[in-house]
Amino acid sequence: MRQTSGTKKTTLALLERELDAARRQLREALEQQTATSEVLRVISNSAGELEPVFQALMSNAVRLCEAKFGVLYQNEGGRFRMAAAHDVPPPFALARSRRGLFHPAPGSPVDQVMKTRRTVQIADVAATRAYAERHPTVVEAVELGGVRTSLSVPMLKENEVIGVIIIYRQEVRPFSDRQVALLTNSAHQAVIAIENERLPNELRQRTTDLSEALEQQTATSGVLRVISSSSGELAPVFESLLASAKHLCGAEFGIIFLREGDGFRTVALHGATAEYTEARWRAPFVRPAADTGLGRVLETKQVVQIADVQAVAGYVDNPVQAPIVQLTGVRSKLSVPMLKEGDLMGVIEIDRQEVRPFTDKQIELVTNFAAQAVIAIENARLLNELRQRTSDLSEALEQQTATSQVLAVISSSQAQLKPVFETVVDRTTRICGATFACLGLFEGDALRFAAISGVSAGSEFFHPERLHQPDGCPYVVPLARAKKTVQTPDLRAERGYL
Repeated sequence: MRQTSGTKKTTLALLERELDAARRQLREALEQQTATSEVLRVISNSAGELEPVFQALMSNAVRLCEAKFGVLYQNEGGRFRMAAAHDVPPPFALARSRRGLFHPAPGSPVDQVMKTRRTVQIADVAATRAYAERHPTVVEAVELGGVRTSLSVPMLKENEVIGVIIIYRQEVRPFSDRQVALLTNSAHQAVIAIENERLPNELRQRTTDLSEALEQQTATSGVLRVISSSSGELAPVFESLLASAKHLCGAEFGIIFLREGDGFRTVALHGATAEYTEARWRAPFVRPAADTGLGRVLETKQVVQIADVQAVAGYVDNPVQAPIVQLTGVRSKLSVPMLKEGDLMGVIEIDRQEVRPFTDKQIELVTNFAAQAVIAIENARLLNELRQRTSDLSEALEQQTATSQVLAVISSSQAQLKPVFETVVDRTTRICGATFACLGLFEGDALRFAAISGVSAGSEFFHPERLHQPDGCPYVVPLARAKKTVQTPDLRAERGYL
């Protein structure tokens, strides 16, 4: 009976211990599940913010793993930054925050994780080589944080270490396999949180980039449409360019200058105040100081950005430019050259009334507008040349036709001069765009009109029988004097006219 009773007691004790262990495992599993659910809930509600997620992760990890405190480090190009912490001793936290980004000490927990991409547990950090060699980050952990045992788990994304979670004990007591697994799970959740934050941000950035690209493309298309429909007129093109550049770059106003020798002439303004516009058009030509945006573009033919014109002598000390600049209140200025085959044709300037430099994207955009301005100028030049060439050809054809007509009259006049003379003056009036014309023949020093065009036969000017003496006729005086082609700009100014 005694043996049977003892056996029963032993069996009951074993069952009790097994039950306690099962209850403990169940409780730990429930705690872990609750912690996981809490972190996932924070991730879903964080709207892409990592700090609350990291804080929840570290709080649960430290508590469930029976650690004293913990730190989450993010990898930034091989250097690490403390992104979250829980219950870190103030001296250690202060030292680490002051250090900012740091390179892990050789042999330190972070260094080992980086090299192995595996979990690293150090039973006693104070017994490591890194501490013996007095590496600052390890010394801070031991002497300011009281660290002895540490457990470091990598945060892996496609086998790349994007961060490390470390929990610490201030006594030499290694973490259990269960605790290692729990911290590993926390590292996985941290990676999920980072990806959850990255993907929406990338999507928002992509959406923003596409919107900007569409807006810029629309602006470019608008300018090209204006160029194609401007019939060689530059004013509407320049206005469209400046309006688009001002809007897309967040500027207050813009100016286009065309180069003239060692200076520039204002050809377009947009968004400027009435006072500034009046002052600029009153003095449209600018001979820039060397340190101004225009001066530097003139010298280098490169984009020039000035963060604050109030710090540039050429804007504040120049007696001509200073008053004009003061009217605008301009602070940040962007000057972009308009180049054709390396030659500087002009400059587009956009201005802000605050110290806020333009971004690389905005500089690229204005550079594209400068190229379009050059296209517009070339388009206008070619159209004007074509018009001039067409006009010259039309005039040449008209002259050739008139000559042929005169020759035809001569050949058919049978020695009669009157129809020939009349044809000559008629065609001359038409080709030269004159009001009337006359053909006179000298008889001695006097002149007799043989044909007149554009004046009726009854006019006082048409007297074929009359001889016009040099002293009495302003038409005869120049010819009689010079005996060559003479153009009189204003007959009213000639003495013989009145």
